[in-house]
Amino acid sequence: MDTASPTAQDAPPAVLAGLIGAGIGASLTPAMHEREGAAQGLRLIYRRIDLATLGLGPAALEELLVAAQRFGFAGLNITHPCKQAVIPLLDALSPDARAIGAVNTVVLRDGKRIGHNTDVSGFAEGFRRGLPEVARRQVVQLGAGGAGAAVAHALLGLGVERLVLFDVEPIRAAALASDLAARFGAGRAVTAADLVIAMAEADGLVNCTPIGMAKYPGLPLPATLLRPALWVAEIVYFPLETELLRHARERGCRTLDGGGMAVFQAVGAFRLFTGIEPDAVRMQDHFKALTAAPRCHPTD
Repeated sequence: MDTASPTAQDAPPAVLAGLIGAGIGASLTPAMHEREGAAQGLRLIYRRIDLATLGLGPAALEELLVAAQRFGFAGLNITHPCKQAVIPLLDALSPDARAIGAVNTVVLRDGKRIGHNTDVSGFAEGFRRGLPEVARRQVVQLGAGGAGAAVAHALLGLGVERLVLFDVEPIRAAALASDLAARFGAGRAVTAADLVIAMAEADGLVNCTPIGMAKYPGLPLPATLLRPALWVAEIVYFPLETELLRHARERGCRTLDGGGMAVFQAVGAFRLFTGIEPDAVRMQDHFKALTAAPRCHPTD
């Protein structure tokens, strides 16, 4: 009689991944990856590496990347404030990551660190599904950091004729506008001094600042600049209904929350980490279930 117990060879394949960023306790990315991994027959283990909890800054990135390689991580997602700081530490960049100048996914394979950006495809797919056929003549974008750069590339790729950029650091907005003009053509992306005038002429507004997150409550612009003909999109997903979206809905605007970008950037990262095609609809369902569940801790 064979009484042999199951061995390690009988266990499903294992994949180790993680997320590096500051204040990432509320991120739903780990749960989305692990649930999809389980559905695919993988033991996918996804760990948060929270710089704020560890008392570290972006200067610790090299040490963390080395540790991840030594521990056999398949890859890492990268978020604020490291999407640009990580680039000098990588061996190669995908075309999107190179054009955008920001990385949100690092694949660790064969001793190499390859940077990718799935924020572009993530926002674009969420936009196509959530705001189909909206006017795109002029769009105002608030925020020109790493996530803002990805969203700006996505918007112009989606056919926005003129993108007006605003940032708390005007030099950063100007640099992004210059990069976008070189890729998409003169006049496609600009900066402006007067937000009131830009909003009055805009078809849509996209918020790529952290204002609206649970950690940074408030509005990124005066609510009086919102009007019914405007569509409004967020990249923040915790909470799903930010103050900006609530005010926009009250004024009759069409709105798009940050859930689509959160799901579809994870779809792209899962594909890169595992080499397996994820089920995007199933991941959307996972996300909906996670956001519907009561949160035990406000920063969890």
